[in-house]
Amino acid sequence: MYRFAYPYLLFLLILIAGGAFWAYIRKPSAITFSRASDLRRLVGKGSFFLVKIPLILRIIALVLLVIAAARPQKYNVSSEVNTSGVDIILCIDTSGSMRALDFFIEKERVNRLDAVKHVVHDFISKREQDRIGLIVFGEKAFTQCPLTMDNGLLLNLVAGMETGMAGDSTAVGLAVALGAKRLKDIEAESKVLILLTDGRNNAGDIEPMQAAEAAAATGARIYTIGVGGFGPAPFVVDTIFGKRVQKVKLDLDEDTLKKIAETGGGRYFRASDSKKLQEIYDIIDKLEKTEIKVKQFFNFEELYKYFLFPALFILILELLAKSLIIRSVP
Repeated sequence: MYRFAYPYLLFLLILIAGGAFWAYIRKPSAITFSRASDLRRLVGKGSFFLVKIPLILRIIALVLLVIAAARPQKYNVSSEVNTSGVDIILCIDTSGSMRALDFFIEKERVNRLDAVKHVVHDFISKREQDRIGLIVFGEKAFTQCPLTMDNGLLLNLVAGMETGMAGDSTAVGLAVALGAKRLKDIEAESKVLILLTDGRNNAGDIEPMQAAEAAAATGARIYTIGVGGFGPAPFVVDTIFGKRVQKVKLDLDEDTLKKIAETGGGRYFRASDSKKLQEIYDIIDKLEKTEIKVKQFFNFEELYKYFLFPALFILILELLAKSLIIRSVP
């Protein structure tokens, strides 16, 4: 990028333009000579242009000098970002019940997992300064992605999540315990575990509250999200007549999710539709903001010499032209 250190000096260019116009239109001083016809022989073709050469050189030199005095500079800006960072573990339920079709994205009916993937994508995209890890769970729980700042990799893994990939049951305790293991011995100033599920713990050999206490002991704050509308949810099922939509009542254990959040010093949220789910992740995003300190450094390169030296050279040319080529009378 370029700039002038003293841009107000550029207004002198207006004065130079005015002076040049006046010098161009003014009549030359008259002289008295007895035999003017003899002077005609001294005047050659193109003499009018030659007479103006010193004036043109003087104008160019003055313009360059003014630009040099305004100090043109080339500069670039570099930034140093200091951030304490937040380590976030996302525990997402991919059990069979997440196939329920009670959510909408832009008026299109989608299953619960697709709605979650859409919202989580936006949440991850906003957290550029934080490390985020991903745990998926169903009957089992496994780390889909360890803590990372590679959001591109993380977003691809979120897009690839499918219902049933970890089994059709719901091992809430295993998921929270695995999240605690991932956050253990991490020295980040802020640790967050976000648990999302639409059922109750019915698999695994670890109780949810026992896992929550272990996660809280790592210093992590726990947010829990219960997913699902109120009442029976529509499912696509295979029948002898082909695929049919049937409504099934699901069992969301809100009491346990509230206790887990309370143990972890966080909050419990109920996401009954896509809009509410988006609002919940926006709230968590605001609650867990990263403190960022930015220092900017400006590096300047002075460019005046590229105008000053040509201006001096042109002034010398003007003097030589007036003394050797274009002489005035007398």
